[in-house]
Amino acid sequence: MPALIDFWAEWCGPCKLVSPVLDQLATEKAGRIKLVKVDVDKAPGLSARFAVQAIPTLMVIVSGMVIARQAGAAPAPALRTWLEHALSSTLS
Repeated sequence: MPALIDFWAEWCGPCKLVSPVLDQLATEKAGRIKLVKVDVDKAPGLSARFAVQAIPTLMVIVSGMVIARQAGAAPAPALRTWLEHALSSTLS
């Protein structure tokens, strides 16, 4: 199952704006995607491994491979489109 990874931090305002949108998308896509939240302050090794330089950074990972990446806060419609495109590419 594809994973939607949200690299975020408690002190990050844009992260807090994006979080409810991601929760909604994960609910809508239940069974098709798993939402995983990674606090960059608590998991600096993971942040470094995936070269996260800005937060929020979102990734869709399938079988350990990053197939889509989005840095920064985006409006809900843009995130929905980005995720749909990423998921449709996993079906090809």
